[in-house]
Amino acid sequence: MPKITEIAPDVFRISTYVPEFDLQFCQFLVKDDEPLLFHTGMKSMFREIRDAVTKVIDPSTLRWISFSHFEPDECGSLNEWLAVAPRAQAATTEVGAAVFVSDYAIRPPKALTEDVTLATGGKRFRLLATRHLPHGWDAGMLFEETGRTLFCSDLFHQGGDVEPSTEHDVIDRFRQTVTTYQSGPLRDYLPYTPKTQGHIERLAALKPRTCATMHGSTYVGDGARALADLGVVLKEVYGP
Repeated sequence: MPKITEIAPDVFRISTYVPEFDLQFCQFLVKDDEPLLFHTGMKSMFREIRDAVTKVIDPSTLRWISFSHFEPDECGSLNEWLAVAPRAQAATTEVGAAVFVSDYAIRPPKALTEDVTLATGGKRFRLLATRHLPHGWDAGMLFEETGRTLFCSDLFHQGGDVEPSTEHDVIDRFRQTVTTYQSGPLRDYLPYTPKTQGHIERLAALKPRTCATMHGSTYVGDGARALADLGVVLKEVYGP
C-alpha cells in the first residue's frame, strides 16, 4: 500500500515500494486551489494511488498533472487521471506536448514555456526544459517557487525501501545505485551529454530547499550543493 508523507507545506509524497525491483515509486500531490499531481504512476498502480490521493483531496478536483518525461512511471496512468478529474490537464514541456502527450492524452495538454509561471493558488510553478536529463528529448523539471521545492524526477535516484525524507546527504546512495546499474542491463540509465552540466548548474541556481525525487528519499537541505555534487557523480559515472 502507498505511504503518504507531507514533505513540505501542502506537498504530499505518495510512495509505493516494489520488492521485485527493490525500488520506491513516488508521486507528489500539491494541495492548493488548483491541486497538482507530479508523476501519475503506472496503470497497474492507478487504483492504489487514487485511493491514497483520496485521503488528501477529492481526486475529481485535480486540476494539473505534470511529469518530467514520457515513461510509464512518470505518466502511464495519465488518461485514467484525466477521466477521474474532468477539469484536469497535463502540463508539460513544449517538446513533450508536441511529440508525445498531444497524441496520447484524451485532452489537449498545456505546453509550458520557461518564461511562464503556473499559479495554482498559493503556489507558483516553473517548468524548466532539461532535454535528456534525466532521460528523453522532452524532459523537464518542475520548480515550486514559494516553497522552493524541485520536483526532480530520477535525479538523486536511490534503491531500497528508504525513509520518506532526509536531511542527510543522499549522494553516496545515488552513486552506489547508478554505479551498480552500470554493470548490468540498466547501463547508461542516465545519458551524459554536452549540455548535462549546464542543466545541473541551472537547477542548482534555483537553490531548492526540497528535492523531491521519483525513486528514494526526498532530500531536504542545501539543494544547490546537493545538485552540484550530483553533477560530479554524473560526470564520474557517465561522462566521457
